[in-house]
Amino acid sequence: MESKIKRIGVLTSGGDAPGMNAAIRSVVRTALSKYGMEVKGILRGYSGLINEEIIDMDYRSVCEIIQRGGTILYTARCQEMMTEEGQQRAAEVCRKNGIEGLVVIGGDGSFRCAQKLSALGINTIGVPGTIDLDIACTEYTIGFDTAINTAMECIDKIRDTSTSHSRVSIVEVMGRKAGFIALYTGIAGGAEDILVNERYDGNEQAIIDHIKRRQQTGSKHHIIINAEGIGDSVEMAKRIQEATGIGTRATILGHIQRGGTPTCKDRVYASMMGSVAVDLLAFGQTNRVVAYKNGTYTDFDIDEALSMKKDINEYMFQTATDLTR
Repeated sequence: MESKIKRIGVLTSGGDAPGMNAAIRSVVRTALSKYGMEVKGILRGYSGLINEEIIDMDYRSVCEIIQRGGTILYTARCQEMMTEEGQQRAAEVCRKNGIEGLVVIGGDGSFRCAQKLSALGINTIGVPGTIDLDIACTEYTIGFDTAINTAMECIDKIRDTSTSHSRVSIVEVMGRKAGFIALYTGIAGGAEDILVNERYDGNEQAIIDHIKRRQQTGSKHHIIINAEGIGDSVEMAKRIQEATGIGTRATILGHIQRGGTPTCKDRVYASMMGSVAVDLLAFGQTNRVVAYKNGTYTDFDIDEALSMKKDINEYMFQTATDLTR
């Protein structure tokens, strides 16, 4: 098919997420086979773009990567890209290297920078890559499914030892501003308390009372899932142990949730989103974010996408609460 753009670039920015490699592979192969485009890989996100760390990509560049976690293009945070000078430099590097379109795989911060490049004349398409599921315009983000499955497996193992010792276990999962990982893994892991950023009111006494009630009915364990944004899991464990007299341990899962082999869902959805991104560039689109909404792959204007707000599903939260009683 004839494309309006002859050469594109692809980068991953911000936090890594399982499935990013599937998206990279899809971008490269769709561009080559469907449109005959040239593809440039940009290493280390916007930092690599500003410093002109650019490589040629072909079919072999993306062989045997779909099953790998992380990102073969590496990633980084880039404060310089937040400045007007950095944005101008990035646009100049694109023009110097003949990059007419750019696929940016990342989160909200990455899309804000893509928005700036679009205003400077570089066609940009965002692909949502974040384990937090916190991008409002889409029901799916690359890496979320793998992250919750990784966390769920860890919670299952913690439950085994917690039951053996008749302990309370606080499991802290990722999500500085969003409680989606905590909510999903709390339900899937059969947790007794689920603390999410969007709903937790700080009432620790209610948790203590809940533990005591369950202990009186013969319960041998109590699992609390705590979102990273609430934090303080270690100190919370100390306070709960003191108040209940029950051994309480905190486990912070941390960056283990970012790594590992991506699930089938993350591989397939990331591949589809990468292909949609290239289609948009081929038809001259810019300043767009690829999304999955109501069972279909679609796209939104970046400005519109960034203005949207996202909250956890109230019915899902209430169901989670009912299941913990």
